[in-house]
Amino acid sequence: MAQSSSLKLGIAGLGTVGAGVVRLLEKHADLVAARAGRRLVVAAVSARDKRKDRGLDLAGVRWFADPVALAEDSEVDIVVELIGGAEGAARATVEAALAKGKPVVTANKALMAHHGTALARLAEERGAPLAFEAAVAGGIPVIKALREGLAANQVTRVYGILNGTCNYILSTMRETGREFAEVLAEAQKLGYAEADPAFDIDGIDAAHKLALLTSLAFGTEVDLAGVSVEGIRHVSSLDIAYAAELGYRIKLLGVARVTEHGIEQRVHPTMVPIGTPIAHVEGVYNAVVVEGDFAGRVVLQGRGAGAEPTASAVVADLIDVAAGRAVPTFTVPAHALKRIPAAPMERHTGAYYVRLMVVDKPGVIADIAAALRDERVSMEAMIQRGRAPGEAVPVVLTTHDTDEAAMRRALGTIGRLATVLEEPRMIRIEHL
Repeated sequence: MAQSSSLKLGIAGLGTVGAGVVRLLEKHADLVAARAGRRLVVAAVSARDKRKDRGLDLAGVRWFADPVALAEDSEVDIVVELIGGAEGAARATVEAALAKGKPVVTANKALMAHHGTALARLAEERGAPLAFEAAVAGGIPVIKALREGLAANQVTRVYGILNGTCNYILSTMRETGREFAEVLAEAQKLGYAEADPAFDIDGIDAAHKLALLTSLAFGTEVDLAGVSVEGIRHVSSLDIAYAAELGYRIKLLGVARVTEHGIEQRVHPTMVPIGTPIAHVEGVYNAVVVEGDFAGRVVLQGRGAGAEPTASAVVADLIDVAAGRAVPTFTVPAHALKRIPAAPMERHTGAYYVRLMVVDKPGVIADIAAALRDERVSMEAMIQRGRAPGEAVPVVLTTHDTDEAAMRRALGTIGRLATVLEEPRMIRIEHL
């Protein structure tokens, strides 16, 4: 990195976040310089459309059509990658910068989830910092907390609400009693959900973030393929109402912990006890909980997306790089990252909520209980209200802790009963 009174930044990607970074650096230029020990100057940018009006003053800033050329330019000291995506220009830009020994700051969760281990090794070989605070939970400094503040702890579990779109949908369903499809459409109109919302509502975005948190928490290679992923499409207003009655709220959680079977990484709708802090994180907000053996439970909450929170995280990383504060990308040196097998989801042990739509007739409950008994699944509670002989009625039950494999076999049997009219709906209950 060039040694001078200022550091020249090359920003690849001028979308919402990229423009936010430029504005923040302009607004807080003196504050950033005081905290970094040097001025940070935007010297070069790269984006697809040079003519687009972004409301930015880019006079005197060099423009690159090719972000890789920007990364390799001798006058660029630090590369900020905000293109997005796991492959293509984003990956090529980061690899080119690191190969030149240049520090990289990125907000790209997909890139880091797919290639984080290899990129960390390249950064280590070239002696170049690789920072990605903005890739997980927007403006919440969870990566810094894991890499630095909680570095003396053995982390036992990390979990959180990692996707604001899903949290907004589930919160709004609970508050209004409306169904998933209607609330999703509203979220799209408000700009909280994309036109194609699959990345969010099917849990993929949260899985990327969880894979990174797992590596940071447990010193393991990033293993996105080892994340079990389930989205929120099947959650109904009925489930949310029953959850409240049972003392829970439904959240899309990402959960990681070490078990006797390997690293358990899972993203799925979860019933969380209403008395826990994470149950009260509503709307588009995110929250991450880290449990350490000495620090205990640490809860971090804030805005998990958007131009300003994400730009805040990007510039925080830039300040660290400029000030010479460098730590390994994933808490421990890349060559020391452990390769621990993924724990099969079938080996997960926990409690479950199940909702059934059944024909109201004698013997139905006995058949359901027999299927559970045969798999040694113990019921904790059951809710069945009213009578409608011969018609469909909901039956809700919760279980004591049991193996996922046994639960799935029992539900398979129950689903084949002639009196069960819909596929059984299962939501895991998390002890927090």
